[in-house]
Amino acid sequence: MSIYYDNSNRVFHLRSNNSSYIIQIVKGEVPAHLYWGPKLGAIQFQPSLDLVERCSFNPSFLLEDKAYSLDTLPNEFPSYGNGDFREPALEVHLQDGTTVTDFRYEGYTLSKGKPRLQGLPSTYVESDDEADTLEMVLRDAKSGLKATLVYTVFNHIDAITRSVRIENLGQGKIVLNRVLSANVDFHHSNFDMLQLSGTWTRERHVHKRPLVPGIHRIDSKRGSSSHQQNPFIALLAKDATENHGEVYGFSLVYSGSFLAQAEVDQYGMTRVGMGIQPFNFQWLLEPGDTFQAPEAVLVRSAEGLGGMSRTYHKLYQTRLCRGKFRDQQRPILINNWEATYFNFDADRIKEIAHAGKELGLELFVLDDGWFGKRDNDDSSLGDWVEDRRKLPEGLGKLGEDITAMGMQFGLWFEPEMVSPNSNLYRVHPDWCLHVPRHTRTLARNQLILDLSRQDVQDYIVDSLSSVLSSAPITYVKWDMNRNMTEIGSAQLPPERQRETGHRYILGLYEVMERIVSSFPHILFESCSGGGGRFDPGMLYYMPQTWTSDDTDAVERLKIQYGTSMVYPASSMGAHVSAIPNHQVQRNTPLETRGHVAMSGNFGYELDLTKLSESECEDIRQQVGQYKELRKLIQYGDFYRLLSPFEGNETAWMFVSEDRKEAFAAYFKVLAEPNAPLCRLRLTGLDPNKSYRLQHNGKEYRGDELMYFGLAIPQLEGDFRSILFVLQEI
Repeated sequence: MSIYYDNSNRVFHLRSNNSSYIIQIVKGEVPAHLYWGPKLGAIQFQPSLDLVERCSFNPSFLLEDKAYSLDTLPNEFPSYGNGDFREPALEVHLQDGTTVTDFRYEGYTLSKGKPRLQGLPSTYVESDDEADTLEMVLRDAKSGLKATLVYTVFNHIDAITRSVRIENLGQGKIVLNRVLSANVDFHHSNFDMLQLSGTWTRERHVHKRPLVPGIHRIDSKRGSSSHQQNPFIALLAKDATENHGEVYGFSLVYSGSFLAQAEVDQYGMTRVGMGIQPFNFQWLLEPGDTFQAPEAVLVRSAEGLGGMSRTYHKLYQTRLCRGKFRDQQRPILINNWEATYFNFDADRIKEIAHAGKELGLELFVLDDGWFGKRDNDDSSLGDWVEDRRKLPEGLGKLGEDITAMGMQFGLWFEPEMVSPNSNLYRVHPDWCLHVPRHTRTLARNQLILDLSRQDVQDYIVDSLSSVLSSAPITYVKWDMNRNMTEIGSAQLPPERQRETGHRYILGLYEVMERIVSSFPHILFESCSGGGGRFDPGMLYYMPQTWTSDDTDAVERLKIQYGTSMVYPASSMGAHVSAIPNHQVQRNTPLETRGHVAMSGNFGYELDLTKLSESECEDIRQQVGQYKELRKLIQYGDFYRLLSPFEGNETAWMFVSEDRKEAFAAYFKVLAEPNAPLCRLRLTGLDPNKSYRLQHNGKEYRGDELMYFGLAIPQLEGDFRSILFVLQEI
């Protein structure tokens, strides 16, 4: 058991691989956060809360001890209205119109393993010996609300998960206005906060800022986790670097609007809160009803950002992703989108697929335009019926012809959308998100289907299942190309309209669960205009995500580097595209485009039939090399070496678990006149092993490679790169 309870001091000690997380039930029956830091050797912990009486502006909830003020207490689950003036984790509206709750400790249970969350994605265990779970029960006597704080400690991964379950055991209706999944009160504010921010085609750039008094917030109000902010933040000790120092990570397993924030109070304490976005959220709890909040994954690392990232990678790769493809090497694909856009027919598609087969590719993906009357983006979403003008013999025959070439066949869908110009919308105009008497705002000429409705969920499942059963499909790209406006549902009563956004996400999860369970042989890749919904919630259903619609190699350095802060390489779709690049019009060498794309799930997105023979030969070599390195790249340990946010160079590497092989990639964006000579110091190797460099046969010791490094040759021109492949001798 990795969770211990000391009854004499009323202390819970949660111990993961290298960390301890300690909670004490203090006077007044409130769970206080005592410690989260390096693992403590003694199971018993002598509590020492440094609380003193401050002033009359810090009200005390105990008349006999004025030092115990909720305004200064490090509270595990703060609620609104009873003396804590910081941001709460819970805020409700009671039937009598008041908003004050006072949660007190009632009891706990300990169990082996990890319970699943009802209707929500979450990390999991395959054996009860992998984790232990604490469920701490709090109750508000006046309202009858019961809050169950759920903590799971993984025994072999340095991670703790948190969630909360709210039950209405009272007699009246209660409205939840705010339910955060996790709250952690640190005893100081000597941190920098790191976040992953951007926009469409510029997702998950790394930003870091020092904490100062006040609230430091990232969020999404868009109905999805968004291109603009990722549901992740980290607090870094002032001396923390990529490889050294203490880092605390917070990641939310949720795909809708979210909030993540760090609040520094008047006494220099830091409160971190994370959960569903409270803005425009409400949830009506009838007597007997329960609300389950999403899961937050907390990671502490003493090995800097890199150690934090590798913990998230291991956990999300092995205990969040599921199904056959979790541990299976992913195929190298060719996608026709940037080659043809909407302008194709069956012969043109087979021509590209045949060219891909000749170059060693393994999967052809037919993108947007194969259904309805989809000649551009202003029609047919929702009408998932093959277009016989383009595919006269049908989708099934096209798939059979491509598989007969020795290629797998994949397909693009955008199941959550509907075009006003579609048969579906003409029959069911009320099936989209909308508010009566308000204009239905279009984005990319489309509306969003109301997935809070069971009939809409059933339609999506039935229509997609029909297509997926009609052809030999082994891959699906699941796209979602707009954010939510007019967030309302024709089926919900007025008092539940502000539940629509969260009910949509629950409906989406239900749809995806039904689809992926029915077609376990299909590799699903999620997408939202690229990385607009790159979050842990989606990875639970689909083990990889299209990282960004920006395929430019230089832009991808920052995008993939930032994404790697939380997400493993096996989750990142990365393609070589044509030049000039369609997003930024940059010309980069094919070699560099290949090296960047090889650092994720590799593929191509260009017209293979228009390449020169020398380009074809280069691609054959890239494909052959990736096949040799694929297992290492997709499932090895990832190390960041040089940051694109700090200079003109970027470097990263992958190391096998047994440290017998490694692959490092170095990129230089702009050429420099009379540039200094550089060495690239590797990491993650065994200092006592000897390694051979593949391209020249030279031999090095691991300690030499890590402490002295490899000489970087002079690279001529802009946007250049070089790979280093190492094997143990």
